[in-house]
Amino acid sequence: MHNKKLILISIIFFLVFASNFSLAETIDPNAVISRRAELEAQLKSLEAQIDNYRNIIQDKQKQKTSLERDIAILDARILRAQTTIKMLDIKISQLSDTIDLKKETITDLENKIEKEQNSLAEFVRRLNEMDSNSLLEIVLANNKLSEYFFISDSIDTLQKDIQDSLSVIRGNKEQTEREKEDLEARRAEQLQLKTIQELERKRALDDEREKKKILAATKGEEAKYQKYLSETQKNAATIRSQLFMLSGSPAIPFERAVEYANLAYKAIGIRPAFLLGVIREESNLGANVGTGNWKVDLANGRCANQREAFVKITSELGLDPDLMPVSKKAWYGYCGGAMGPAQFIPTTWLLYKDRISLVTGNNPPNPWNPKDAFVAAALLLKDNGAIYGDYSSERNAALKYLAGSNWRNSAYAFYGDDVMEFASKYQDMINIISR
Repeated sequence: MHNKKLILISIIFFLVFASNFSLAETIDPNAVISRRAELEAQLKSLEAQIDNYRNIIQDKQKQKTSLERDIAILDARILRAQTTIKMLDIKISQLSDTIDLKKETITDLENKIEKEQNSLAEFVRRLNEMDSNSLLEIVLANNKLSEYFFISDSIDTLQKDIQDSLSVIRGNKEQTEREKEDLEARRAEQLQLKTIQELERKRALDDEREKKKILAATKGEEAKYQKYLSETQKNAATIRSQLFMLSGSPAIPFERAVEYANLAYKAIGIRPAFLLGVIREESNLGANVGTGNWKVDLANGRCANQREAFVKITSELGLDPDLMPVSKKAWYGYCGGAMGPAQFIPTTWLLYKDRISLVTGNNPPNPWNPKDAFVAAALLLKDNGAIYGDYSSERNAALKYLAGSNWRNSAYAFYGDDVMEFASKYQDMINIISR
């Protein structure tokens, strides 16, 4: 009997320790490291090319308007978009590798949990078996006091093993949930990068069409191009008739949008055309058009502070939170809930609301009110460094507006580029209606 128990204990210890070993790796770590290094080198090269095209566009925009200049800008924009598409291909490939590893990790953890559960079942079975006979009966049957202490120690060991096994299962389950959550975030990021790719393809096609249109209309002659420009900018009335569409609010005449931007400029110092560019980009990005609901897009446990802030904001304004549009959860974070034309998240709005009120006189300010939204955006952009007014400062401020501390991620470069191109167009429009 003594030998049988030693064998049993040996088996139990084997099960406990065996459950802590990972499954054999199916992916060669050296191959992964080599592939990663290769992709990073390619990314670095492509990002340098994109920066070069961006500098060309910036330098050309400083020159006097001419056919040669504008064609060069379009060419650089087309090449920038095409290179960005290649860069995103690599990032999507990297995410695919990460997703595969995550899946493997989750499978490994689930197998560990299953093994540990089987071990736990065996521990419980053996404990019940030992408990079915009293220790006194065992001693009397074997007439050995040492047997009593051996069985007693075995029961203590089994009880400890059960607790340890439960702890391992609990830890593995928690890690599995974290890995699954991260996997979903990676999949969402991959989907968003593919969406950005499609936007870049559309931009490249639009610029190609614009280039062909200009060349067809001008036959490559500067005089004809200047005439072409004057016809497309006939008079201020044409510009005034354009509507500046804002998410979560009625269409606003362009002049009214400029009025709000000028208000923010006088009080805060942010260039009006740049502010218009940011609001335009925020209102037209697919993830931020205000089609979400706070109960859904702030449902993640990590969004509790945003939910509380959202309810506080709507309560102070006397609004029904269920009826107020917010952004859907973005791919780069756990929470949606961005509000109004400027797409402020609730906690950030609360941080800025007193400063907004000082400018607009609205107390409390309303994130869905365009005037309050313009001022809020200007304040945040000022804090992000846009007050210096140069191209680099404004573009960086726009990227921080989107991604906060993660603004250097090259996948977000499209946002800064879009804002600055919108700002250039709006500056032209402002110049026309200011004549």
